[in-house]
Amino acid sequence: MAQSGDTRTISIAHSPDSDDAFMFYGLATNKIRVPGFRFTHTLCDIETLNRRAIDEAFFDVTAVSFHAYPYIQDQYTLMSCGGSVGEGYGPMVVSSRPLTPEDLTKVKVAIPGTLTTAYLALKIFNPDIETEVVPFDQIIPEIQAGRFEAGLIIHEGQLTYATSGLRKVIDLGVWWREQTGLVLPLGGNAVRRSLGAETLHTVTQALRDSIQHGLDNREQGLEYAMQFARDLDANLANRFVSMYVNERTLSYGADGQEAIRKLLDLGHEKGIIPMAPKVDFVD
Repeated sequence: MAQSGDTRTISIAHSPDSDDAFMFYGLATNKIRVPGFRFTHTLCDIETLNRRAIDEAFFDVTAVSFHAYPYIQDQYTLMSCGGSVGEGYGPMVVSSRPLTPEDLTKVKVAIPGTLTTAYLALKIFNPDIETEVVPFDQIIPEIQAGRFEAGLIIHEGQLTYATSGLRKVIDLGVWWREQTGLVLPLGGNAVRRSLGAETLHTVTQALRDSIQHGLDNREQGLEYAMQFARDLDANLANRFVSMYVNERTLSYGADGQEAIRKLLDLGHEKGIIPMAPKVDFVD
């Protein structure tokens, strides 16, 4: 955070994905302005953002996997908007040959990072599954190349795996809803507590306004987001953005906030998350 004259600079970091880009479209293109503030944008993959938030609490606002939140909860609080939530869908395990969910203990599963919420959900599903970290955009190619029989996919891969000749083993969002009746919260936006209560509220409202601007100006928002839509045509990009930027993104709702707490508490109870989660939100 820097200040020059009467303008306060807020550093924002999010992943280079079409849904995140759509959320930040209003702010990134100055369609949404906040008097006295300017916003800088850094794009980086989510696992790197998770690590950077833990190691140095570097950005004022950062996209973060919910799995990573307990590790940064002393420095950051969660915005009540800007989350990606799976409404009965979510990260999935795919494979090159027919496998049942029970078979996953017999193979090594490529995962996009140990701090991703996808990994947390997988380990809650079955802690005995053996995993190996592979960059998220290399998981499908690594399965196709025969180096892994199965992989845990996030982002656009959820819509494109079948065209890569792969099969779905389990959708963790479906499994989570069957187990809990709740949505599967995947990622959110965390904001540094040290900004102070007034600025926390102002910056959170700015993001909510940016999300609303994208939803209100969908065509322009999608056109902006398309530059970040890896391997998706316009129809698939629209579908992907619809999955993860919607009314839930404007506000989690009481059940959405309950889902975040439930997921993290379960992770702690099962020994995956070492510290007790303390979840709070900025409105």
